Amino acid sequence: MKHYGLIGFPLSHSFSKKYFTEKFSTENITDADYELYPLENIESLQDLLDTHPELCGLNVTVPHKINIIKYLDWVENDARNAGAVNCIRIRAESPLLAAFSGEVGVKDHDFRLEGFNTDLYGFEMSLRPLLNNQEHDALVLGDGGAAKAVKCVLENLGISYKVVTRKPIGNNMLFKDLKPHHIEQHKLIINTTPLGTAPNVDECPPIPYEHITDQHLLYDLVYNPEKTLFLKKGEEMGATIKNGYEMLILQAEKSWEIWTSKEKHP
Repeated sequence: MKHYGLIGFPLSHSFSKKYFTEKFSTENITDADYELYPLENIESLQDLLDTHPELCGLNVTVPHKINIIKYLDWVENDARNAGAVNCIRIRAESPLLAAFSGEVGVKDHDFRLEGFNTDLYGFEMSLRPLLNNQEHDALVLGDGGAAKAVKCVLENLGISYKVVTRKPIGNNMLFKDLKPHHIEQHKLIINTTPLGTAPNVDECPPIPYEHITDQHLLYDLVYNPEKTLFLKKGEEMGATIKNGYEMLILQAEKSWEIWTSKEKHP
């Protein structure tokens, strides 16, 4: 039996377990299962791996997408550029080969932890069909691990962006400083914050929604509820809207592809 799972904290509203359990059942995959592993502190990763040596792959969610990297033996370029990992492939590796690899990571084990970011794939593939060459500038609401993947995709697509946060972080703009011309200039607005997630469905990012038009595209990484207050407000102004459900499906399937791939990495 091959075991997979999700680490993060808390994990009370996990999409992944339900998705993979149904996938295994529907596709008659009888030699795999998927479990939740609430991990409050990333320092407990080694203990988790020691306790469950049969693990072949893990998904990573908040708050560990960024700080997981220092525990990995290899990280793909896209994930390294994004500065966040949400998928780990666990492979057996002999201590002798590990000693000669020269890679930095957790080396007191006979397995190899490889990091990927499938959020990039999921976000890009779900966003591309909606673009119509009007979205030359974007506002990225929030600056956590999910935002890192979004920013990386926007850079790859040649879309300039401005990050908006509640507290001062680097050159980010503050929500309280958003003006009508910022909304008018940035036709693509992406919410990477958890605001509006059930059960807090009455919350939304504090932006001047009255200046959104039918030329805007509002994308919310939140998928529960299906239509957040952020999306409802945009829809009322005529904007095209998209939630994060398809992105989740795409990134989950990409994780499965990675876990079952025979590809070798340096």
